[in-house]
Parts: sequence; structure tokens; C-alpha cells
Amino acid sequence: MFYETKNSLDTEIWKTESGVDFNFPLHFHEKFEIITVTEGKMVVTVDKKQYVLEPNMLLMVFPNQGHSLHTPEHSRHFLCIFSPDLIRRYKSVFLSKLPENNLFFPDPFYMNLLLSTENKPIDELFLKGLLYSLCSVFDASVSYREKDTDSEELLCKVFRFVETNYNSDCSLVALSANTSYHYVYLSRFFKTRTGISFTEYVNRYRINEASYMLKNSNRSILQVAYDCGFESLRSFNRNFKRITGTSPGVYRAQTP
Repeated sequence: MFYETKNSLDTEIWKTESGVDFNFPLHFHEKFEIITVTEGKMVVTVDKKQYVLEPNMLLMVFPNQGHSLHTPEHSRHFLCIFSPDLIRRYKSVFLSKLPENNLFFPDPFYMNLLLSTENKPIDELFLKGLLYSLCSVFDASVSYREKDTDSEELLCKVFRFVETNYNSDCSLVALSANTSYHYVYLSRFFKTRTGISFTEYVNRYRINEASYMLKNSNRSILQVAYDCGFESLRSFNRNFKRITGTSPGVYRAQTP
């Protein structure tokens, strides 16, 4: 399931997702995301800050906050992604601010209501009431910091550049030409904001796209490698195994 801007969600929309032992690389989108686990533990990184998520905890990710999800051993997760327009009165908070801490602990009553929404048609009034209640609990326990607007905008530009160019020239030099910032500055900026290098992020994004193609198309492994921007099968195989822990062929064979 891909949540980046290329799969942007329409206004007034709500999506849920659940699964076991979930991992997802660094990404961002223009929606709110609420994440919890019902079994085990999941490490969620938001703007370089790590949270160990356990049952009865909720994590609220604000629009355009870079985040990743990783299961060290075992987890069963539930998450929802929703448009800021579902909570118009609250969304004014994030226009200039971000939370210092994304973790909160709602009453089990709200947690159960949230989990009950999975894969069900939801009445809009019920949904808005639930979301406003959760936002109220979150707001009462959190402090905010002012956004660095220029920095946020540049990071969004970098993410969108990768999304658009991952299958072609996605180098720092090309990014520099696209943004008018020197490539050395961009390299340092990205590492400081995300905790990983730009090259590593591009490789992980490409492998993420490749994983989707291997599961959902009949393209050959060589074609998938080229379609995802790798210049050689050897480079693709090396990065795929390094990032996923298995080879492309084994990964495809294991796909249901």
C-alpha cells in the first residue's frame, strides 16, 4: 500500500490498513495518519524521532511529516489515513505548527471505536465525531513547535522529485538543477532532516517500487530493475537483498 503523494487521497476521504509484521520505508503524504499495534511492537520514526509503539498507544503523524515503520520481531498493526478536511477546525493547528511528540494514549473506548472502523462503510458524522474526539485528546497532551516553513517546503520538493524521477536520473546533480540549490547543500540538508543519505533514500524508494511491481505484474526481474531506475541487474539484486533481506526471485516466488 503506497501513501506517497502520487497516490494522493481525495478530499473527505478515509482509508484503513491492517497487517502483520509490517515495514514501510521513509515517506510522506499530505494527510493525517494514525497508527497503532494490537500485538507486539513496531518502531515508527517521525522526523528522525523514534517511537516504540505497543498496544493501547496511538501515534498521530501530521501532514508532510516524514515517517517510516519497522517491525523488529513481530507486530500486528492498524492504521488509518484521512484528509485534513475531515477535521477542518483542528487542521488550522498544523498550518504553522508541528507536535513535539506524536505519541498519545486515548481512553480504550476511543481505541475500540477506531479499530471497529476497519473495512466498513462509515457514517460521516460518526467518523468526524471520532476524529475530533481523538484530536482533542491528542491536543490536550501535546506541545507544539513552529514549523520551519522554508525547510518544510524544500523537503517536500525533494520527496516529490524522487517520486517523479526515481526511474530515471535521480542524482543530487539533477535535484540541484531542479531546485536551484547546490548539491552539496542538498546532501547535507536531506541527511540532517531525515537521518539517511539522499542516495540511500532513492535506493529504498526504488526497491519499494520494485517490490510492488514484482508482486503485481508479470514483468521480468530485469525489466523491473530498469523500470525502477537501476542501470544494471547486478546493482538491483545487490540493493534488493540488502534492503529486503532476500533476492527478487525469492521475493516474487513467496508472493501469494
